[in-house]
Amino acid sequence: MKIALALLAVGLILILLRLTVIGGIIMAVGAFATWFFRDPERIPPHRDGIVLSGADGKVVDVSEGAAPHAPHGRYKRVAVFMSPLNVHVNRAPVEGEVTEIKHTPGEFRAAFRDYSSEHNERNLIVFTDKQGRLHAMVQVAGYLARRIVCRLHPHEPVLIGQRVGIIMFGSRVDHFLPPEYRATVSVGEHVKAGESVIGELAQ
Repeated sequence: MKIALALLAVGLILILLRLTVIGGIIMAVGAFATWFFRDPERIPPHRDGIVLSGADGKVVDVSEGAAPHAPHGRYKRVAVFMSPLNVHVNRAPVEGEVTEIKHTPGEFRAAFRDYSSEHNERNLIVFTDKQGRLHAMVQVAGYLARRIVCRLHPHEPVLIGQRVGIIMFGSRVDHFLPPEYRATVSVGEHVKAGESVIGELAQ
């Protein structure tokens, strides 16, 4: 946001100095940056046994299989693609404690492709909820994204819906729900970080 404000200020100064064209271009870039880095408040639902989306965007995959932190387990995966038009602030899907953070360098393929979760630059965050179950989310960089920001640290407590970081431009977040949970969304649905329920304990 500081960069965006600086661009707006420089653009305004240039316009006042009658450098209208270049000043207008810089102000337009600053306005886009301000819009892109928007961070609206979210009110998470407070009820037990739910998992919230960690990202704004479109659900592009709901499946079951191994998870990066548990290669021999059976987890529900819910993948959310974030287009450049979405809010890009990521939020914690559950309340608990950060167990592990692991950054993996990689490529920058289109994030809506399924293979992006294995080949792209990505950041794994594992959470332990209050009942001791392991949840995970993976921040995946996309074709335009060139930076993943994670503000969490191992052993740090987190609240459900808390801001955890941001991925610059079009990207993806994969959620891994423990076996006791069922997915409550379908491919094609649009979700909001910190508000939309994507999973709940199976009855």
